[in-house]
Amino acid sequence: MPLARSLSMTSLNGLPQWEDEDLPVEDLLLFEVSWEVTNKVGGIYTVIQTKAKITADEWGENYFLVGPYFEHNVKTQVEACEPPNPAVKNAMDTMKSQGCQVFFGRWLIEGSPYVLLFDIGSAAWNLDKWKGEFWDVSNIGIPFHDREANDAVIFGSLTAWFLKELSCQFDDKPNIVAHFHEWQAGVGLILSRSQKLPVATIFTTHATLLGRYLCAANIDFYNNLDQFDIDKEAGERQIYHRYCMERASVHCAHVFTTVSQITAIEAEHMLKRNPDVVTPNGLNIKKFSAMHEFQNLHSMYKARIQEFIRGHFYGHLDFSLENTLFFFIAGRYEFSNKGADMFLEALSRLNFLLRVHKTNVTVVVFFIMPAKTNNFNVETLKGQAVRKQLWDTAQSVKEKFGKKLYNALLKGEIPDLNKILDRDDITIMKRAIFSTQRHCLPPVTTHNMIDDGNDPILNTIRRIGLFNNRTDRVKVILHPEFLSSTSPLLPLDYEEFVRGCHLGVFPSYYEPWGYTPAECTVMGIPSVTTNLSGFGCFMQEHVADPAAYGIYIVDRRFRSPDESCNQLTQFLYGFCQQSRRQRIIQRNRTERLSDLLDWRYLGRYYMHARHLALSRTFPDKFEMEPSAPPKTEGFRYPRPSSVPPSPSVSQHSSPHQSEGEDEDEDERYDEDEEAERDRQNIKSPFSLGVLPQGKKKQHGEYRN
Repeated sequence: MPLARSLSMTSLNGLPQWEDEDLPVEDLLLFEVSWEVTNKVGGIYTVIQTKAKITADEWGENYFLVGPYFEHNVKTQVEACEPPNPAVKNAMDTMKSQGCQVFFGRWLIEGSPYVLLFDIGSAAWNLDKWKGEFWDVSNIGIPFHDREANDAVIFGSLTAWFLKELSCQFDDKPNIVAHFHEWQAGVGLILSRSQKLPVATIFTTHATLLGRYLCAANIDFYNNLDQFDIDKEAGERQIYHRYCMERASVHCAHVFTTVSQITAIEAEHMLKRNPDVVTPNGLNIKKFSAMHEFQNLHSMYKARIQEFIRGHFYGHLDFSLENTLFFFIAGRYEFSNKGADMFLEALSRLNFLLRVHKTNVTVVVFFIMPAKTNNFNVETLKGQAVRKQLWDTAQSVKEKFGKKLYNALLKGEIPDLNKILDRDDITIMKRAIFSTQRHCLPPVTTHNMIDDGNDPILNTIRRIGLFNNRTDRVKVILHPEFLSSTSPLLPLDYEEFVRGCHLGVFPSYYEPWGYTPAECTVMGIPSVTTNLSGFGCFMQEHVADPAAYGIYIVDRRFRSPDESCNQLTQFLYGFCQQSRRQRIIQRNRTERLSDLLDWRYLGRYYMHARHLALSRTFPDKFEMEPSAPPKTEGFRYPRPSSVPPSPSVSQHSSPHQSEGEDEDEDERYDEDEEAERDRQNIKSPFSLGVLPQGKKKQHGEYRN
């Protein structure tokens, strides 16, 4: 028997490397399989797209992504080319000769990975046969009316067929690793294992099917994880076959991973298997060469948002935009799962606090959640037209004023300001003022909603009475479609919009990871998350005082709904009390946390999963070192020495603070010193997230 090769990792310039020189990646092929390769459906697309570069850097020409072929996606995202590997080409040719369309090319994203795309439609004539074969190996029946599940069977059968044709061409090496994401790709894993293909398999669940359904139904989920009759719950929701596909994939895989500790606990109860590795989601972090460039971008895009506000609130613009803060929530329209219900209730309480304390701060809150609409709201469009008209009027009057002033100064005269504007100018300005008169309140939505009487956000706004009255210190704007730089209302892309806001609020009840607060963090924008989101748990683990770094974590796991809502309200109110300087300091700290979310660090979790799969599949060739994974004691951002910018540690007895306090902070805060300390922390050893065996959920958790 050949000597087993030892697997471990070292880090070179932040990138994981193979330690054993006798194990070059040329001896391995990696296939990553997902329904969202080149096909954006949800967050898994972001995971695969952003992770591609670091994986391609490690595996080079031996890394392939496998997904479905959709012509409209391929035309804009994929450059066709020939497979560099003859075995891959032979397997494709075999499938093509039997009537299946297979497309190969490079995905035009960072890293330019190879993609192998199967045309589901061209193979649909095999559906009944493949459903029968799937039944034979798994006893899982797929109803004919569930198109998504039927597509998953076709996609999985094509994937397993390809892996079989590929592996038949190899004797001893290269060895194949296949990583499957979510239940839509799971059929390929199940069939590969049933056919005993020599393939090391990994399955990653980014969220359990049943968990998402149960939480959306307002069920006390986390407090009853071990109480659910899983089969009954799945059957009642008519997803039993999907649940079986997911669970079979989990148990067939050599290595099972999930994206966070909170989802690992969920998977233990819903899918009846402990994850072998927790693989947190990362992002590609691009640092600015100039210090604080992101602060300049914040100012620039904030000014663009302020222009929209001037138009939207025309006739009611009796608040100072310099003292106005922009909060937002964004994502899928899942009212309870995304925490929009709690956010609205907290905004009602925040409005009360700001009015009682007679603060001069105004908060404008954006809800960026796509819903069914039939067009822009006429009143909203009119607001932007009025704003533009006023701007044009002011510019024309300014130009005439400037010429008269210039001519007077040339003559050596001080102009008579009473004569410098003639009657026509006064008339034009009066007409402009009259055009801003409004006989209704500024709209709470930018679009005409379809079935707005049953819309949960609008119904909650009606209940709490946040109608953008003059006396309200909290204003609400629902923007029920994703942002675009071509919009006539708010011409900003999502990233530009986020950079212009002050705070992202994501008090989710069900959030396996949470890319929205992570994206805020890398852009230097503080955010609110919860201890039921993967991102929130990750930050609690690695940052000693998350609030000081602009990550406010609401406890939705061990507190009642009312207590959690009060905690969220206090976070929001404390943020409103901060001075401009405190917010700048906090944004600097938030942006420094982006190193924690860089794939250069988080990619090693995926590497560990692949090593583990190889050692379990080919134990005579590969073995894991006893020391792997390394421990991570000490990898933790300390609490900053200077306070406050954290509302949790800087609550004032009144909404106004003294100037002396600001001066005190100036003396205590040293940006360079703090930044250097944080840079040292990020270089500490990083752990690989293996879930301890036997880890049980904690009791006493509230549904909220």
